[in-house]
Amino acid sequence: MIMKNMKKYFYTFIAPIIPGLLLFIFQFCSSAQQLITNTSHLDHLYQEILIDGKTLGIIHIYSEYPDFNWVGDDDEGIACVDDAARAAILYSKHFSLTNSSASLHKVKTLTEFLLYMQSENGWFYNFIWEDYSINKTFQTSVAIPNWWTWRALWALTEIYPLLKEHDSQLAERMLNAVDKTIKECEKEFSGDRATAIIDGFLRPQWLPFETASDQAAILVLALVNYFNITNEKEVLPLIEKLCDGILLMQEGDESNFPYGAFLSWQNIWHAYGNSQSYALLKAYELLEKDEYKKAALLEINNFFEYLISQMYLNEFKLTKELNITLTAESKIFPQIAYGIRPMIYASLAAYELEDDKKYLDKALRIAEWFFGKNYPKVKMYNPANGRCFDGIISIDEINRNSGAESTIEALLSLIELEKYPDSKEQLIALTN
Repeated sequence: MIMKNMKKYFYTFIAPIIPGLLLFIFQFCSSAQQLITNTSHLDHLYQEILIDGKTLGIIHIYSEYPDFNWVGDDDEGIACVDDAARAAILYSKHFSLTNSSASLHKVKTLTEFLLYMQSENGWFYNFIWEDYSINKTFQTSVAIPNWWTWRALWALTEIYPLLKEHDSQLAERMLNAVDKTIKECEKEFSGDRATAIIDGFLRPQWLPFETASDQAAILVLALVNYFNITNEKEVLPLIEKLCDGILLMQEGDESNFPYGAFLSWQNIWHAYGNSQSYALLKAYELLEKDEYKKAALLEINNFFEYLISQMYLNEFKLTKELNITLTAESKIFPQIAYGIRPMIYASLAAYELEDDKKYLDKALRIAEWFFGKNYPKVKMYNPANGRCFDGIISIDEINRNSGAESTIEALLSLIELEKYPDSKEQLIALTN
C-alpha cells in the first residue's frame, strides 16, 4: 500500500517537473562553463615561425573585413612586440582560467619572440618584416625607451611566475633579459626631478619623453612585478619617482573638469593606454603611500563616471588662462578597445583593494561598450568568434576590421571580468 501511494505521488507531482528541472540544470552548467573570452580570432592572427632553430610565436597586426586575412604594413612590417606582449599576458590568463595546454604553448613561443626582439642596448625593437628580419630603422620600431619596450617588460614580468613553474630554463632567460632592461631604466631615469610650465600647468620632466605619464604607468607595472619577483629594493626609488611624476599629471577634482583625469602627455589626454590609476593602485599595494590610492580613486570615482555619462571621449587638450582651466580641443572619435580596457583594469583593481562592489559594477558598466552601449549601438565584440571591431569612427560608422590590438584589448578586458562569478553572469546576459 505504501509503495502504491509513493508511485502515485511520484507520477502525480514529481514526474511532471523532471524535464524542466533537467533543462534548468543543463542550462546552469552550460552557463557556468561558457566563456565570453573566445581566443579563436586571436589564434587566427597567431603564427609560429622558426628563427635560429627556435620556434617563435608572432601575432599579425592587421586583419581586414570581410575575410579577415592577415595584412601587414609597408613601413612597419607584419608583427610587433606591442601585440605579442599583450597576447602573452592574455594567453597566460587564459591558461590560468582553462588550463589549456595550447595557451601555455603560445605563452612560451610569444616569450621567445620577445626575447628575440631585445637589442644589445637593453631596449626592444618592435616590428619584423615579412622575411622575419627585424625592422631596426622605422620610428615605431627602433630600440629605444618607448611604448614597446615598456610593454615587453610588463609582459615578461607578468608571465614570469607562470613560466617559472612550467619552464624554468625559459624563465631564467626571461629574468636575464628583464635585468638588462631594468639596469638601463635606472640609468635613463636617474636625472633630477626637474619641472616645467607648459600652457600654464606645472609638469614633470623626468618621465618617459619628459611628461608621458601613460608610458610611465606601464613601466611602473613592470617594476612592481619585478620587485615582487626579485625583492630588489633598488627599484623602489624608481617606482616612487615615476609615480610622483604621474601625480603631477592629474588635473581637476570632484567638481571641476577634468575631474581628476591623468593627462597622457603635456596637456593632452587621450583614451588609449591610460593606465595611470591602475599603476598607482598597484604601487600603493607595494609602497603603501596613501596619496597614490587617493589620486587613483579620484579619477576612477569622478572622471570615469564623467566618461561613462558622455558615452566616452577620444581626446582633449587643456590650456590655462587667468588661472582658469579651459578645454582647447576635444574629440569624441575614434573610440577603440584600447581606450576601454585600462578603465576596466583600474576599476577592478579598486574593487580588489576597497572590497566595494560599486567598482565591480563600474567595470561592468564600462564593459557594456563592447556590447552596444556606444554611440552607434553596435556590439563591438562577438563572443562567437572572438573578434572585436577596430573602432567607432563616428556616431553611426564602425571600422569593421579586427586587428591584433582591438582583439587583444577586448579579450584582456573580458577575461579579467570573468574571474568574478557575479560579473560573468552579467556578461553572459549582455551577449544575448
